[in-house]
Amino acid sequence: MPRDRFEREIDYLRISVTDRCNLRCTYCMPLDGPVLAPEPEVLTAEEIALVVRAAVSVGFRKFRLTGGEPLLRADILDIVRSVARTDGVRDIALTTNGILLDRLARPLREAGLKRVNVHVDTLDAEKLPRLMRWGSLEQIQRGIDAAVDAGLGPIKLNVVVVRGENDDDVVRLARLTLEKDWHVRFIELMPLGPGECARVAREQFVSNQTVKARIERELGRLTPVPGHRSDESRNWRLEGAPGIVGFISPVSEPYCGTCNRMRLTADGKFHLCLLNDDELDVKAAIRGGGGEAAVRDILLTAVREKPTGHHLDQGVSTSSRRMHALGG
Repeated sequence: MPRDRFEREIDYLRISVTDRCNLRCTYCMPLDGPVLAPEPEVLTAEEIALVVRAAVSVGFRKFRLTGGEPLLRADILDIVRSVARTDGVRDIALTTNGILLDRLARPLREAGLKRVNVHVDTLDAEKLPRLMRWGSLEQIQRGIDAAVDAGLGPIKLNVVVVRGENDDDVVRLARLTLEKDWHVRFIELMPLGPGECARVAREQFVSNQTVKARIERELGRLTPVPGHRSDESRNWRLEGAPGIVGFISPVSEPYCGTCNRMRLTADGKFHLCLLNDDELDVKAAIRGGGGEAAVRDILLTAVREKPTGHHLDQGVSTSSRRMHALGG
């Protein structure tokens, strides 16, 4: 398993398979004129499979497919199948907004997918289209139901909290864990990219300490779940609940010291840290004739050069890419 300069074990690769999305969440993607990679610049399924084989060969074991919205890829089942069948892959998951999940959940499971994270910021059917734009709660709920039926569990719901939009919905979402063995994870806004989205992140930020306090006021004490950590999420449980309430707090409680991940962008760059601009180009090596060995060398270099963490407290954040181009 590769280690970086700070002795962190890096064994988790998040693969953005597209920067396109069928939603336009206010904090992620503008309604007009998002900068998208031209289709020929996006990695093919075969190129993604090559990167996965190289990653496994140096000790990566865990993989997540993200977007944009990964289910927009016409070949997403081929991508899942190739990753799942690679010797050495121990875990493969996918993050989706759920809009297309109702018809793809079972084929994804049959292709080898283990579980899904579904992004849904509110359970208010009227509010959701304003915040996530273009989607509907009914579509997302059908996707979640299909994922449950297909056995893609435990279901994890990702909730980005935006002041004045859905910060009053967090109790209703957390209450789901009293009824279901789901993970409901609250995510702090991150100031990524230029323009409107970064402005929303700065001006409508809500800390997870505030979210946690609100949940406890209305639903009772949250108890930490010993030894249960899900990626970057710090996990808690309401009394008697089968499910888990998680908090992902990159701004107020950075988890950089335990970061174990590398990101591959849809246009073929290893992005070394979500909140930094550092990248290494792997696509150029692949399309220049480099094979698995070349990819392996670039990946190991990326691990060695991975920054110690972000510098949001110094006013420094990524400026070149929005969240839809990074895969979260």
